[in-house]
Amino acid sequence: MKRLFSILSMIVLSTNLMAQSWVERAEKFDDDFYRTNEAIRIADNLLLYQHTTGAWPKNIDFTKPLNEQEKAVVIQSKSDINESTIDNRATTTEVLYLSHIYQATGNEKYKDAALAGINYLLEAQYDNGGWPQFWPRPKGYYTHITYNDNAMVNVMKLMRDASKRKAPFQYLSDEVAERCKRSFDLGITCILNTQIRQNDTLKVWCAQHDEHTLQPAKARAYELPSFSAAESCGITLLLMGISKPSQAIIDAVEGSVAWLKATQLEGIRVEFFTNEQGKRDRRVVECSEEESCQPIWARFYTLDTCRPFFCGRDGVVRYNLSEIELERRVGYGWYTDKPREVLKKYEQWKKRLKSRKK
Repeated sequence: MKRLFSILSMIVLSTNLMAQSWVERAEKFDDDFYRTNEAIRIADNLLLYQHTTGAWPKNIDFTKPLNEQEKAVVIQSKSDINESTIDNRATTTEVLYLSHIYQATGNEKYKDAALAGINYLLEAQYDNGGWPQFWPRPKGYYTHITYNDNAMVNVMKLMRDASKRKAPFQYLSDEVAERCKRSFDLGITCILNTQIRQNDTLKVWCAQHDEHTLQPAKARAYELPSFSAAESCGITLLLMGISKPSQAIIDAVEGSVAWLKATQLEGIRVEFFTNEQGKRDRRVVECSEEESCQPIWARFYTLDTCRPFFCGRDGVVRYNLSEIELERRVGYGWYTDKPREVLKKYEQWKKRLKSRKK
């Protein structure tokens, strides 16, 4: 019976993994998996897809078996460097995977590919410490310093762990580990320099900042310069994870947390429903007296009045979710509860700081 239960559990796990994206599946693989033939097959797929830049494209299912014709098409696209990116956890996920595979197999080709990926990340970093969403794509919003969807934060987490030779990066040389440390430190400088300050008060960050002026910048039509509650959470958590923070880092965290506390939205929740046309829709409703609704935050707030706003593909600012088109209303994360984790960990962070001062 136990064996049957174990087999059924594995089937359920396999089914759940297949329903997830590549990056979601990759973060759940354990050490035993990396010693399997299936893991090696996927690693060889990664080598096929790796661009000449050392990076990878996004939104590819690298677990999918390829026939010879498909392999030829992938190999031909290796020089399509405009698709090299850190968006949607691309490149960082592949570097981690190949590093795990190298640790499990000792095969140098996986180590070399992982090092090429790390080198890409190091070269893509601007002198001011920021990372663009795509590199070396020459123009468009892709060149902005990108906090959107934690793109830059994911790179910095990798640099932090690599600099400490934390598993699976034990194989890195002193030189590479030191380069990763300098890269991480420079990234922190960029974060501090891009934090929005108004009336000498530190606030939070925009989802993307101009790579030259460091000011909040526009990306897609519905992603306007703003205070971004969602993206600022990943940044703040990264800063709180620094073991010996400088006063500038402490001030940055305090400013961000104060802004998050001041902008939380009470008494509302967001729900999906079927509208009069029979289509899946999304709306904001007031919480009933019987409900115990946790605070939520809008994803974007205006820079002048700090008012939650929403924007369709026409680029027009609106202040009610119902006023933008259905496709954007249901196809984008306009509200977030991520700051709850920040506020919870903030109290723990404050206690750690006090204990160190004693």
